[in-house]
Amino acid sequence: MIWLLAVLGLINNTLAMNEKKDFWLQDGKDGIQSIWQTKPNFKKAHNLILMIGDGMGLSTITAGRIYQGQKKGKSGEENKLTFEQFPYLALSKTYNVDRQVPDSAGTAVAMMTGVKVNMATLGVGIDVPFASECKSVTDKSKLKGALHYALEEGKSVGIVTTTRVTHATPAAAFAHIPHRDWECVTPRGNGNCELVKDIAFQLIMDYPNINVILGGGRQYFTNSSTADPVMSSMPGLRNDGLDLIKAWKTEKMERKVQHDYVYTRQQLNALDASSIDYLLGLFAPSHMTYEADRLPSSVEPTLTEMTEKAIQILKKNPKGYFLLIEGGKIDHGHHENGAKKALEELLEFDNAVAKVTEMTSEDDTLTIVTADHSHVFAISGYPTRGNNILGLVDNMDAIESPLDNMPFLTLGYLNGPFTNRTNLTGVDTTASSFHQPGCIKMNLETHAGEDVVIYARGPMAHLFQGTREQSYIGHVMMYSACLGVYKDNCDMPKRNMMLEPMSMHCSAVIPRSTLWTLLGLVVVVVVNQLSESTRNV
Repeated sequence: MIWLLAVLGLINNTLAMNEKKDFWLQDGKDGIQSIWQTKPNFKKAHNLILMIGDGMGLSTITAGRIYQGQKKGKSGEENKLTFEQFPYLALSKTYNVDRQVPDSAGTAVAMMTGVKVNMATLGVGIDVPFASECKSVTDKSKLKGALHYALEEGKSVGIVTTTRVTHATPAAAFAHIPHRDWECVTPRGNGNCELVKDIAFQLIMDYPNINVILGGGRQYFTNSSTADPVMSSMPGLRNDGLDLIKAWKTEKMERKVQHDYVYTRQQLNALDASSIDYLLGLFAPSHMTYEADRLPSSVEPTLTEMTEKAIQILKKNPKGYFLLIEGGKIDHGHHENGAKKALEELLEFDNAVAKVTEMTSEDDTLTIVTADHSHVFAISGYPTRGNNILGLVDNMDAIESPLDNMPFLTLGYLNGPFTNRTNLTGVDTTASSFHQPGCIKMNLETHAGEDVVIYARGPMAHLFQGTREQSYIGHVMMYSACLGVYKDNCDMPKRNMMLEPMSMHCSAVIPRSTLWTLLGLVVVVVVNQLSESTRNV
C-alpha cells in the first residue's frame, strides 16, 4: 500500500507541474482549432457499421476511460477512448414507448428500424404488446430495418456479438416476435404460434443471405440429443428435432456458395476470409466468457478478432455492407454488480472500435458507436486525482466521510444482487470476482433511464447533434446510405452540390449580398482607373 501511495503521489506531482495555466489555455486553443478543421462529409455511405456497447452509459464510459488510462500507467482522467475521438456526437433518449426505463430489445429495434416500440418486443410495432398472442404478428405489424434494406440493395450484412446471437440486441436486426426470450422454439398454444417461429429459426431459415453470424448460443440451434462439440455437458435445447447448424450448411451447399462453420477461436483465426462469402461462428453454448475471466488457452475469440474477420468477408462486396457489432457483456457485468467485468468488456469493445477505424475509411463508411441504455452505476466520493478507479476513496477524512466511518468505494450501484455494507479494509476490490454493493436488494441490477451518447464518423455523421430520440439513429443510417424510406429521398442532388468545388457553385456558397458588394467594389475600381486615364490625357 505504501508503494501505491508513493506512485499516486508522484503522478499527482507530475500533473501539478505540467497542468498549469498555460497548459489549459493551449488545450482550449487546440480544441477550437480541431473543430475548425472538421468538415462534414456529404457523400453517400457505401458501408454502415453500428456498434452498440450494451449498457454503456456515460458513467461507464467515464470509469472505463480512467480504467484504461490507469492500465497504461497514467492517472487515467486525461485518457480518451478510441470512440471518444470521433468528430461528432449527440445524446440519445432511450425510453421505450411503454417504459420510462428501457430494455435492450426495444432500444435496439428503435436504432435498427427508426421506430420506437414496446419493451421486450422485436421487430414489431406497438400494436403487438409484449408476450402477446402470436396471431397479433402480421405482415402489417412487422418492421423493417437497416439489415433488411441492405439485403434488398444487394449489400452484404453481418452480425457480431459477445452474447448469444439470438439475444435481444442482435435479434433486433432481423427477428419479428412478441417476446425477446423466445430464442429457441416458441411456446405452443399461445395464439397461433406455429406461424411465428423462434428467433434461432428465423435467423437461419428466414435470412439465409446474412453473410456473417458470429457470437455465442450453440445450444439454441441443436436438439437435446446433440452433444456440444466443446462442452459435452451442455447439449442442445431444441425440442423440435431440428439441427439449424446442419440446415445452414445444407442451404449453402445447395446454393453452391463458399461457406464455413466454426466454433473455436483457432478455427476462426485460421480461416481465409478471401475464400468464403458466408460464415457462421458459434463459440459458446450460451453467452461468451467475460474478458476478465479469459484464459490464454480460451477457445473463444475476442470481439476484436470476430470484428476483423467479419469486415474482411463483408468488404469484398462492391455494393458495400451493413455490420452490427455488439459488446453485449458490458451489460451483464453491471447486472451482477461487477464493475471490473463491465469495464474490461468496455475496453475490449473499444479495441474493436479501433480495429474498425483501422480497417475502414471515414470517406465511405458511416460508423456509429452508442449504447442502448445505461445502468444505475455511479462514480462517487471525492477521491484524489489518479486514485485507483476500482479502489476505495482515498481521502474521505479530507472532505467528507461516511457516518459509519467505514471505507467506501468510488464505484457503486443503486441496486443489485449484492447489497451488504461491510468493512472493506484489506479486501482486494480490484479482483474480477469482487462485487460492488448496491443499496436495494434485487436478483439483478437494473438498467437506468438517462440519455446515452452517440459517437459518429463518416458520411453524414454531422447529422448527430443535439438531443435526439433513439430512433433517429436508424434514420441517419438509412438516409446516409439511401436505404429504405430514403432510397429515393436522401437529397443526393443537394449533397452532390455540397461536394462540388466552390468554383462550380459559388453562388450557392457565397451570399448574394456579398456578391453585390464585390461587384460594387469592382465598379469603383474601374471608374477610378478611367478617371485617372482621363486626367493623364
